[in-house]
Amino acid sequence: MDLLFPKFCLGCKKEGTYLCDDCRGLLDINEFNHCLCDRPTTLSSNSKSGKCSKCQNKALSGLYFALPYKESHITKILIHQFKYKPYLKDLAETLSSILIEHFIKTGANTNEIWENSVLVPVPIHIKKFRERGYNQSEELAEELSKVLKIPVISDYLIKTKSTESQMKLSKIEREKNLESAFCVRHSREGGNPDLARSDLTKFSKIFLVDDVYTTGSTMAECAKTLKKSGIKNIWGIALAREG
Repeated sequence: MDLLFPKFCLGCKKEGTYLCDDCRGLLDINEFNHCLCDRPTTLSSNSKSGKCSKCQNKALSGLYFALPYKESHITKILIHQFKYKPYLKDLAETLSSILIEHFIKTGANTNEIWENSVLVPVPIHIKKFRERGYNQSEELAEELSKVLKIPVISDYLIKTKSTESQMKLSKIEREKNLESAFCVRHSREGGNPDLARSDLTKFSKIFLVDDVYTTGSTMAECAKTLKKSGIKNIWGIALAREG
């Protein structure tokens, strides 16, 4: 396949991979954990909390992100090609490796953090899925799962409302755009909600996976929906964070 359809670096166009070593070296992979505030505070390396004193009311328990979104042209290209035509689905492996490097740099590669945890991709609407052919967050989660050795559950949280693109909306507009957009899928066996709840409540920590964390509206709405099912400890994982 590589002979017929060779890969080229999305940064410098060198043949071989989607991200060559030289261009990867230009990425500012995050070495610290930050809180959920709009102007995030760097958390201490031994902190087990993902929040500072000012963002305790946030729906997420914390967030891991590997790259700053605004500052890197290469980061924007990688994410754009992952989500938009010509839809480079197999970029998921490259992008997940960047997240794994972030976990190692921040000391988040320990059994204590990932034990009895599950990855839950942020869902997309069926209309968008049919257009693209895949959910980029699910592809990212599947690649992370191979390294972290924790399961992915992608059919528990679903998006029921087709929403406008969040890119050009303000923070308040983003929140309104996503109101009631997600729900929990009940068990296929008779639709018993108790069976659906048991799927995720048995895990000690849920990790929502998405490509970009902008204002946090999407993950916050997903977390609120999961909390209605009795799930409490919900963290986020994003390749890049804006702001």
